[in-house]
Amino acid sequence: MALALMLGRRGLGRTWPNPAVGAVVVKDGLIVGRGWTQPGGRPHAEIEALTRAGAKGGGATLYVTLEPCSHHGKTPPCTDTIADAKISRVVSAMVDPNPLVAGAGHWRLAERGIIVEVGIGADEAQRAHAGHIRRMRDGRPNVCVKIAVTADEKVALSGRRPAAITADPAGRRVHLMRAMTDAIATGVGTVLSDDPLLTSRLPGMHSPVRVVLDSALRLPVASKLVTSTHIAPLWVFTAVSAPVKREQALAARGVEVLRVKERSGALDICAILKVLAERGITRLMVEAGPKLNTALLAANLIDEVALFRSPADIGEQGINALHGLPLSALVDSARVRRVDTERIGPDVLELYERL
Repeated sequence: MALALMLGRRGLGRTWPNPAVGAVVVKDGLIVGRGWTQPGGRPHAEIEALTRAGAKGGGATLYVTLEPCSHHGKTPPCTDTIADAKISRVVSAMVDPNPLVAGAGHWRLAERGIIVEVGIGADEAQRAHAGHIRRMRDGRPNVCVKIAVTADEKVALSGRRPAAITADPAGRRVHLMRAMTDAIATGVGTVLSDDPLLTSRLPGMHSPVRVVLDSALRLPVASKLVTSTHIAPLWVFTAVSAPVKREQALAARGVEVLRVKERSGALDICAILKVLAERGITRLMVEAGPKLNTALLAANLIDEVALFRSPADIGEQGINALHGLPLSALVDSARVRRVDTERIGPDVLELYERL
């Protein structure tokens, strides 16, 4: 199961709207097939593993990180393929929260005479499939907020002037994190001050969908985000009342503009997350400024925090990660717990998850 979970992580960021599943076929103590969900969500991990196992799959055990599907979608049910391959035992990490499956996959396997065991590696599987679980249960993506702070807990210079916070090793880790997420979101204020590209610039790694929250469509057509739509998609959420001519100018450059309602003078974040989920996004990373970070915290929409701490100081001229709140309101609250700490070069990465 540990190997299946590792294999499944290969698909993170590339399989949406499907979960990134891993599967291993074992017979007589030997691995005879392995697979993971392919880009775009198909073929499924089980099919990949069984294809590699071939005739050796007869009488074997299949380890899979999520309950095999039991319904007809764009492909036949994996349960039928598993049974037809003469698998004798299936070890599944967890039940699929998808209401089209939700235990039916395990039951269909059992009805075909296959021994089914559920729960091995469940805790790690729930983390691996957090985006899929959140989308199925709450109708939104799993939200991870990435923040880099100095030793005095500042994220930039006053006036929204950018400042180098972390060293190159931490920067490379951020690019890897981007490659393992479905979409990355920021606010237009960050775009206007930093002009970020928000791609994964590691060899062989894909880049996620870029998402910008921009109620008045102030996004410059000459920005790096707009001029790089050939590298990765760019979706811009704006207000219903935003200028049509600005939308047309952006659309002419490959930007997709999505209009949502406003609430209390700002874009409705819950509505935005719902649209993203409807479009298949399961894992969303947020690299934004204090305004958006604080709005997500106030709405209780933060599921994970990746906090990079630098040993450098900015001083009194720096701005905080949250608007009007100390960083402790996020990472020292009763809502989250720290699950890992890792030194990356001179910096430290702290990982938090929702309780």
